[in-house]
Parts: sequence; C-alpha cells; structure tokens
Amino acid sequence: MSLPSKSSGVSIPLQDRIFVALLQTADTLSQEAEQFLKAAGLTGTQYNVLRILRGAEPEGLPCRGIGDRMISHDPDMTRLLDRMEKRGLITRERQTDDRRVVKTRITPQALRLLKTLDQPVHELHKRQFRHMPAARLKILSRLLEEVRARKLE
Repeated sequence: MSLPSKSSGVSIPLQDRIFVALLQTADTLSQEAEQFLKAAGLTGTQYNVLRILRGAEPEGLPCRGIGDRMISHDPDMTRLLDRMEKRGLITRERQTDDRRVVKTRITPQALRLLKTLDQPVHELHKRQFRHMPAARLKILSRLLEEVRARKLE
C-alpha cells in the first residue's frame, strides 16, 4: 500500500500517512533482521517461534499458545512447526491427560542456536536505532504501546 506523492496535489490525512509510515518502517527493520537470520538458517517467523518456546520452558506450549504470542499471525502454524520439527529445532508430544493437546518444546540444539544469536540480534537492534537518543526511543516506545492498546469502536 502506498499513498499518492505530495506532488500529486492530493492532501493525505495524517493518520493515513502514519499508518503507511509504520508499515514501511516495520518492513525495513524486518528485512534487515531477516537477512541477518537467514545467515543462521532461520526465518524471522522461525526465530520468533524459538524465542516464544524458550520462554515457555520447561512446559512448552500447544500450537494455539504459540500462535497467540506471535508478532505476526502465521495462517499455517502447523506446517511451520512441521518444518521446524524436521530440522530438529522443536519436538511435539501429544499429552496423555488430554489427547487433543500437542505440546511443542524447543530442543537443546535450538537453545544453543538462540544463545549464539542473542547478542548479535541485540547488536543489530542497537544499530537500527543508534541514530535516536534514548529519551526519544522511550517516547517512541510509549507511543507505539498506546497505539497497540487502543480500543476499536
């Protein structure tokens, strides 16, 4: 989605400009992270799943619990988890007390991979925002939280 250029003479409402700017910014930052993670053999979505599962240790999570915590919705979570299981990044086990529930857990191999990525990912994010002073980053964080917390009417 893009908006008409300023030279087209069309007045673009501020909210429309902000919406597009947020999407463009998120895309730019995501592409940089995707390129970095690609070198480690992961997609951004796979990395997100692994971070979620690391935080859910040792209990693990059902598929729906992972989906609820994802940054962006993946319409085919089962297929994503299938691929990750084949790579040895996760394990899945049907629960004995409720056979409908399949718990997903991160493997030791994936935990080691995440550990090697933690500092480099942190450094990437520092580089992505190094041009902004800490006070402005705090303001930006609060504003983005406010946007996410809104109530649609």
